[in-house]
Amino acid sequence: MTDLCVRAAVPDDLDAVLAFWRTAAEGTSISDDRAGVERLVERDPQALILAESAGGLVGTVIAGFDGWRCHLYRLAVHPRWRRQGIGSALLAAAEERFVRLGGRRADAMVLVRNESAHHAWRAAGYAPEERWRRWVKPLTEPLKKPLAD
Repeated sequence: MTDLCVRAAVPDDLDAVLAFWRTAAEGTSISDDRAGVERLVERDPQALILAESAGGLVGTVIAGFDGWRCHLYRLAVHPRWRRQGIGSALLAAAEERFVRLGGRRADAMVLVRNESAHHAWRAAGYAPEERWRRWVKPLTEPLKKPLAD
């Protein structure tokens, strides 16, 4: 794809990103709201990476780095634009970011039921790591006391 632009999201992009995920992303997340995405971009302005073509949003990935691990979330390509290298371009941008930050290994959150995503992740060199299981706990109340620095 020759006119593909890959760049970090800015606050003005967030409503379009949320609308895009409703069309292009499989499943939902507890953080799929304006406040959640705003926090992400405020905390790490380079983490939400967008792909645009013909003036519109065609793909996203979140490349979060906490100083220890490299985490990939929300790799999504609009259904009309799939199989044109957009996901690969987004992953390349994410992986380049991780390397610049000193990351050593990337992991991806991929829904078990999303078989088409499994093929895309495998083609990009990722594989499931069966010895680990993700454990989660929704945090329904904010922390009562800030963590010490």
